Amino acid sequence: MSIVTGTTWNAYDAATMSAREIYGLTLAEMGKHNDKIVGLSADLAKSTAIVRFADAFPDRFFNVGIAEQNMFGIAAGLAKAGLIPFASTMAVFACLRAGEQIRTDIAYQNLPVKIIATHAGISFGHAGTTHHCTEDFAIMRSIANMTVICPADGIETSMAVKACVDIPGPVYIRIGRGFEPPCYEDENHEFQIGKAIQMGDGTDLTIICCGIAVLQSIEAARTLQEQDGISVRVINMHTIKPIDREAILKAVRETRRILTIEEHNVEGGLGDAVGSVIAESGMGCVFKKHGIYDEFATIGYAEDLYAHYGLDANGIIDRVREMLGREYEADEDWEDE
Repeated sequence: MSIVTGTTWNAYDAATMSAREIYGLTLAEMGKHNDKIVGLSADLAKSTAIVRFADAFPDRFFNVGIAEQNMFGIAAGLAKAGLIPFASTMAVFACLRAGEQIRTDIAYQNLPVKIIATHAGISFGHAGTTHHCTEDFAIMRSIANMTVICPADGIETSMAVKACVDIPGPVYIRIGRGFEPPCYEDENHEFQIGKAIQMGDGTDLTIICCGIAVLQSIEAARTLQEQDGISVRVINMHTIKPIDREAILKAVRETRRILTIEEHNVEGGLGDAVGSVIAESGMGCVFKKHGIYDEFATIGYAEDLYAHYGLDANGIIDRVREMLGREYEADEDWEDE
C-alpha cells in the first residue's frame, strides 16, 4: 500500500520544522507501509533530511558519495527492478549537475524515481550563487514524462510526498532550506497533484503562486484588502506540471488581471507556464510575471533576498498596485477570439 494515513509529527511541530525535515519524517513513516520504497543520497543525507529514512531502514538506503550523476543512474536501476526510489540532493545538483541522467536514465524510460530537491530557489542564499537554483522549473517542466511540484510549506510537502508514490513516472518535488512558516494549520484539506488550491477569493486581481510565495501572497492580499479595499484572489499552483488550466482560465474570466509570483527566474518558470495557457485560450487580460528577472541572485540571507527581489508581502503589494493601473480590453465576448 502507498497510502499513509498519518505522520509522526503534528501541526504544532510544523511551525518549528523545515519542509525538508517534515519530508524526512514523512518518508520514514511511509517506509513502514511500503517496502518498495528505497532512499538514495549523494553524501547529503543530513542536509536533505533523508537521514530519517536511513536511520529507520538502513538496508534500504544507499549513500553513493559525492556523485549525483551516479546516484540517479543507480536510482533508475532500482526502479527497473520494481522499487520506488526517493533520491535526495540539493536542487542545483539535481537539475544541473545530473540533468542528463535524470532526462535519459529516468524520464526517457518513464521510471518512478522521486526526486526530492532541497535548498531550492534562493533559500540557501548565504551559501552563494553557485548553490542557488532558479532554473529548475524551466529545466524539469521541459523534460517529457516529468511531474513538477513546488509545495507551499512543510504540511503540503508531506502531502505531496505521499501523493507522488501513486504517479507511475518520475516526479520532481522542490523544497527550500529554511524554516518556512506554514500556510496550513493541518492536513485536513484536499491535495491533488495537478489541481490548484484557491487560498482566498477575490475579484480585482488574481495572484498565482507557489512555494514560499504562497504565504507572502496571502499576507499581501490581506493587507491590500484592509488598506486599499482591493480584492485579491490567491491561487496556490503547487503543481507546475501538469498545470491546472481550469483554475487559470477561471481566474482570467473572473478577475481579468493575473500576477504570477515565483522564487525562480521569470524565464521558463511558473509565469511562462501560466502565460502559455492564457495565450492559447485567446482571452485578454493584464498579465505580469514576477520573480528573479533573468539574473543570478546575489548573496545574502534568504529573508533579505526575498525582500530585495520583492518576493515578500511588501514587494507583492507593490506589484499589485502597479498592475491595477493597467487597462485590459473591455470586450467581454471572447467567442470571436
